[in-house]
Amino acid sequence: MRTLTAFRQSPFVTVLRYAAALMVCASSAAHAQHGGRSGPTIPQVAKTAGSFTTLLSAVDAAGLTETLFGRGPFTVFAPTDEAFRRLPTGTVEELLKPQNRDKLRTLLTYHVVAGRVTAAQARSVRSAQTVAGQSIRISEDGGLLRINDARVRIADVPASNGIIHVIDRVLMPSDARTGGTATTGTNGGAAELIDLAIERGVPLFNDGQPAATVAISEVAATALLATGAINDESQRTLRSALRDASRGGGVRDNAFVLRAALDEARRNLTGRMELSRTR
Repeated sequence: MRTLTAFRQSPFVTVLRYAAALMVCASSAAHAQHGGRSGPTIPQVAKTAGSFTTLLSAVDAAGLTETLFGRGPFTVFAPTDEAFRRLPTGTVEELLKPQNRDKLRTLLTYHVVAGRVTAAQARSVRSAQTVAGQSIRISEDGGLLRINDARVRIADVPASNGIIHVIDRVLMPSDARTGGTATTGTNGGAAELIDLAIERGVPLFNDGQPAATVAISEVAATALLATGAINDESQRTLRSALRDASRGGGVRDNAFVLRAALDEARRNLTGRMELSRTR
C-alpha cells in the first residue's frame, strides 16, 4: 500500500486496523499490476479488510458485483461499515429492498470513477465525473483529501482492476438527497457520461490500447443501464454489446461494438433533449 494518511478526530488505532487488513490483499494486487498476473479484485480486497460488509452487501443486492470483478480499471471511494451507520436509521434497509434497486445502483455507482485515479491525481482537480453520471467535489482541508463531505481515511489501496480510497461517509447523489427518482442528473448527465467515455476511449484505442477502451465503454454502458436514463431500445443494444464483450473474441471488435451501442444511446438522448426543449 502506497499511502496512509492520519486524520484528526479519528482514532488512530482504527486507521491502523483498516490499513493492516487492506495491506494483505493490496500488496499482492500491486504485484499483479506490475507483473501482469491476476490478483485480488476490488471486491476481494474489500472483503479481506472486513470493514466493508455493508458496502459489499449493497453491491451484491444492486447486481454490481460482477461489474466490480471485471477488468476495469475502476476507482472506488469505499465507505466503511461505520460510514453506513452514520446514515439515518432505516436508510440502508430501505435501499436494499428490491423495489429500490435502481436507486441503490445510482448511489453505489456515484462512488465509482472510470479509470485508476490516485490521491495525488485527485488533488490536482476540483471535481470528477462518476459512473452514475453526476460529479463529485474534490477538495483539501488541512491537508486532508475530501470527496464531497467525506474524508479519505486511507488512500491508494491497489487492486488488480483498480484502486480504492477508504472514506468515512457515504456519498449521496443529488436525487438521493432530494428523495427524487434516480435519473443520472437528467438526460444531459447521461449524455455527458457517454461523451466522457468516448473522449477517454478514442485516444487509448488509437494508441494501441483497445482493451482499455473496452473497459471504459463497459463502465459507461453499465452505468447507463443502472440509472435508467436511456430508452428501452438503447438498453437492449447496450446489453447485447456487453454480452458480446464478455464472451471474449477480438478486443478491437468489442471496442467497435460497444462504441456503436454508445453512439446509438447518445443519438436517442439527443433526440429526447431536443424534444424536451420544444415543449
